[in-house]
Amino acid sequence: MTKKKFDNQTAKTSVILVVDDNRENLELLEACLEDIDCRTISACDGPEALDIIKKDKPDLILLDIMMPKMSGFEVCRRVKNDPSTAHIPVIMVTALNEFGDMQRGVDCGTDDFVSKPVNKLEMLTRVKTMLKLKHLTDKLERTLAYLAEIEKQTQSSRLD
Repeated sequence: MTKKKFDNQTAKTSVILVVDDNRENLELLEACLEDIDCRTISACDGPEALDIIKKDKPDLILLDIMMPKMSGFEVCRRVKNDPSTAHIPVIMVTALNEFGDMQRGVDCGTDDFVSKPVNKLEMLTRVKTMLKLKHLTDKLERTLAYLAEIEKQTQSSRLD
């Protein structure tokens, strides 16, 4: 589902994975995201989310914590421990507000939190910020790879 652009520098439509075991929460989060240029994918539990992440490599994950089968903490830990997905920003969307829960989220690698009930302006601001950071990081990595290739070619031509 394509939406309005939020950043002219974005080279492609961002893909956001929304993970929540509650169908109404999924629909609410997806409706909140209609104001930005993105395509949303939804998952109803942790194992489904991990399958989607491996296959689609989303630009951002909005992740509920309290889910059956696998908690959001475990999903986040697995995403951040896998080198092929560790760069994907994770925003935990949670009703939990105890310091220990927040600490546990930080320990498993989350990049940010949004509290339930979701404030649309707060969530959109955090999502836009994370997407901008992700796209800038991707661009930096491509630039560094390009420069490394040029350096390699330069060194190779000097040896000839």
